[in-house]
Amino acid sequence: MGDYVLWMFPVLLGLVFLGFPVAFSMMLAALGFGLYRFGDILILQFAQRVDEIASNYVLGAIPLFIFMGAVLERAGIAERLFDALYMWTRRLPGGLAVAALLMCTIFAAASGVVGATETLVGMLAIPGMLKRGYNNSLIAGTICGGGSLGTIIPPSIPVVVLAPIAALPVGDLLAGIMIPGLLMSGLFITYILIVCTLKPSLAPADLEDDGMSFGEKVRYTAFALVPPAIIIATVLGTLFLGLATPTEAAACGSFGVVLLTILYRRFSLRLIFEASIQTVSLTAMILAIVLAGSMFAGVFFASGGMMATKGILDAFGLDTWSVIAVILVVTFLLGFAVDLISIVLIMMTVSIPILRSYGVDPLWFSVVFLVTLQTSYLSPPMAPSIFYLRAIAPPEMKLKQMYWGVIPFIGCQLVVLALLLMFPGLATWMPKLIYG
Repeated sequence: MGDYVLWMFPVLLGLVFLGFPVAFSMMLAALGFGLYRFGDILILQFAQRVDEIASNYVLGAIPLFIFMGAVLERAGIAERLFDALYMWTRRLPGGLAVAALLMCTIFAAASGVVGATETLVGMLAIPGMLKRGYNNSLIAGTICGGGSLGTIIPPSIPVVVLAPIAALPVGDLLAGIMIPGLLMSGLFITYILIVCTLKPSLAPADLEDDGMSFGEKVRYTAFALVPPAIIIATVLGTLFLGLATPTEAAACGSFGVVLLTILYRRFSLRLIFEASIQTVSLTAMILAIVLAGSMFAGVFFASGGMMATKGILDAFGLDTWSVIAVILVVTFLLGFAVDLISIVLIMMTVSIPILRSYGVDPLWFSVVFLVTLQTSYLSPPMAPSIFYLRAIAPPEMKLKQMYWGVIPFIGCQLVVLALLLMFPGLATWMPKLIYG
């Protein structure tokens, strides 16, 4: 009875490739198949889905995390922080690139929004890299690779969306991505240091003296780094220690960044208004996709889609690792055409129940899934990260250079993915340590 419902996925992808927004594509597919299967009662089911999404307390964290990132971006706090980081890395091989990656890591931990991290750090770092004669491919790989960290370093908005689908506490999943995220950031920085040591022409050394004493550097760094670090530590600390829900922690962070704008004398009503407009716009887009995904999943499962999918997998005689491989490959391919939140909803809604039936740990698989998604985000030819970069890069940076530049960083991501597959404890150790 449920086999026909598998056609929902080809119909959905067809609508996306025809140019329909993903949210409307999922809604249309759900509406068409739902009316065919359930008739008019479907409207009541959809109304219940709207109520469920609107009253989901966890999703309230999304606009608050977006607001944090928007205020940090517009208040000039990030620019001061970047200057402080570069003071300490300028003597290293590829020091400006190392500072950019450190900045991406910190900003990813402050906003959770992938595109915002890449755009902001790119606008800060690219002009300085070009001025100092950095290789264009190295610049592109650094900004794209660093910008992708927003998926895998907490707090991550895809995690906030994914956790309820996988029936996992948000805190567990945020703790689970901590080690892989920092490991990936460390591998990116290690690659920069090695390649720039072996081939200094890729990143000519900065021999200028900044004219600051050690004490002045420490004071400047403390003023630039300590307040944002306290806010990040407060948000993640209250989450991991169970003192606050994700929404409460995000609210504390949002209040904290507003205090930062006052501390740095950058506060204005215009700044808050512009950050709020950006927040509303991004939140509306994300929650529309979440609602559409909920409708799509509801029709799929109620029509027997779960049993039909499981039946196909059993018919092919696939074992657990084969099923995991199929899911990850499809996820990777979808990353070329569909945005991150949509992929989370489309793939995880179907995958988690199936994998539970195979005895797979949903926490471990969710972390593996996020790393795969991040790798897809960076991979040519349809890499969304490269599209973000093209929007802010000067004309002398060519598309071919961008494609070549991201390849080493994709290699680092694949190393982390391989380690997660071989050592599941990388994803589960931190949640067990914090929550027992």
